[in-house]
Amino acid sequence: MRTTLNINGTEHQIDADPRTTLLDALRNHLGLTGSKKGCDHGQCGACTVIVDGRRINSCLTLACMMDGAEITTIEGLGTPSDLSPLQDAFVRHDGYQCGYCTPGQICSATAMLEEARAGWPSVVTEDLTATAELTDSEIAERMSGNLCRCAAYPNIVDAIREVSGRETSGNKEAAE
Repeated sequence: MRTTLNINGTEHQIDADPRTTLLDALRNHLGLTGSKKGCDHGQCGACTVIVDGRRINSCLTLACMMDGAEITTIEGLGTPSDLSPLQDAFVRHDGYQCGYCTPGQICSATAMLEEARAGWPSVVTEDLTATAELTDSEIAERMSGNLCRCAAYPNIVDAIREVSGRETSGNKEAAE
C-alpha cells in the first residue's frame, strides 16, 4: 500500500504491507531508528512519537493510518549540535542511563508539556479548573506510559521540571 508520511517536516512515500506499524515503517523503511521497539505491545513507551501534536505509541499504529499526518520523531526534535530544551536537560540531569527509553521519554515529555500548557488535567490534578502545576507527582502520572528499566525516573523528572519552568533545587516535594 502506498502511503505518504510527513515526518519531521519531510514528505516520505513508502510502499508497505497495510499491516506495517508506524514504528516498523520508521525503522525499517525510512531508517529512522531513534524510536525503539521495546515491548511491541504499547506498554513501555519506547516507541513514542508525536502525531499532529499528540503523543502515540507507534508500535500500535498502522503506518497507512498516518497518511498525511504530521509526525515528529526524536530525530525531528533536535540535532547533536542543536539539542531541543528537553534533550539538553536530559543530558545535564543524567535523565538516561542505557538510553534505550530516552527517545520515547523525550517525545512523550515534549507532548506532555504542551498538554499541560493547554490545561489538560491528569488523574492527580487537584483543581480541574486551574492550570495544573507540574509537581513531581503530576509529572510522574503524566509520564506513566513511559518505562525506564534503569530507573532514572528522578533525573527524568528533574529534566522535565526544569524545562517546564520550575526550579529543580529547593523543590518542596523532593524534600519530603
